Amino acid sequence: MSTLSDRIAQAKKSHGIAVLPFIAAGYPDLDTSMQLLPALDKAGAAGAEVGFPFSDPIADGPIIQAAFTEALKHGLKVDQIFDGVAATRSQHALPLFAMVSFSIVYRYGVDAFVKKAKQSGFAATIIPDLPPPEAEETCKRIGAGGLETIMLISPSTPAKRRDEIARLCTGFIYYLSIAGITGERDKLPPGIEANVRAIKQITDRLVCVGFGISKPEHVRQLSGIADGVIVGSGIVRRIKDSKTPVADVQAYCAQLVAAE
Repeated sequence: MSTLSDRIAQAKKSHGIAVLPFIAAGYPDLDTSMQLLPALDKAGAAGAEVGFPFSDPIADGPIIQAAFTEALKHGLKVDQIFDGVAATRSQHALPLFAMVSFSIVYRYGVDAFVKKAKQSGFAATIIPDLPPPEAEETCKRIGAGGLETIMLISPSTPAKRRDEIARLCTGFIYYLSIAGITGERDKLPPGIEANVRAIKQITDRLVCVGFGISKPEHVRQLSGIADGVIVGSGIVRRIKDSKTPVADVQAYCAQLVAAE
């Protein structure tokens, strides 16, 4: 297993579940977004998802859409994200996974993107708009470049497609709690536990749950069932509302980790 998978598995063994925060690269500005990484490491996160801003949202709710729009207004470029990640590598030990549209990867060049991501310090990629079977060749190239592939399964994913996705994953499976968009929710939808267990019956890959995870009680609900939880909108909203975003996000993440 890679460093990312190792860290998630270790957190699951030690605490019942791993907490994996999401940051929007370049929001509220590039320097602050990169400062969040060592802060999240100090808070006990097992890894972090770095979102590459994209103009056409895939499954992003309004909070993350607005953050991406703001980052793009500032003229953020892909290479700036890579350079920012590389510059902070000595400041933290978090394994990072890139959430990026295939449009960005395609324009950059698949092999060039993978090479640069690996050099910068990424451990894995999520390309949410590249489903199987189209994803197969790209997944091979990602793996050949030394990165893991993370793919998404939703409650509405047909059994055959679910099997294909599990086969293509070399990192963890990202299970969407709902077949919708990201965003904070008071309660998680019913059936998550059963659906995670069903996925684990068809694969030995780790399974992490995202979409709607924002409260300590959500973390406790999934502890011992999922391997990890991804927390996005809750973090981005705190950045938006805070005058001290790095400190506030660190405290929020520590709360979630303590709930394990």
